[in-house]
Amino acid sequence: MRTWQVEHRKRTRHLIELGGLVVKAGIVELTGDDRATIYGALLWMGDKLKSDEHEHARALWNAKGKQAFEADQR
Repeated sequence: MRTWQVEHRKRTRHLIELGGLVVKAGIVELTGDDRATIYGALLWMGDKLKSDEHEHARALWNAKGKQAFEADQR
């Protein structure tokens, strides 16, 4: 397999995993699969991470994500 094919598959898998997180969080159902709303929310997150509040936001989101992953494993 060529290098570009391996990289393409790796990127594809990564994108599928990220999309899976959107579904797993219930965002698709909660927004009625409204792509503009989902994209807007992601842009808002990006703005938060660029702001002075980025450390606080990241810590909160990280803790919530860890709790959710741990609850899933039970």
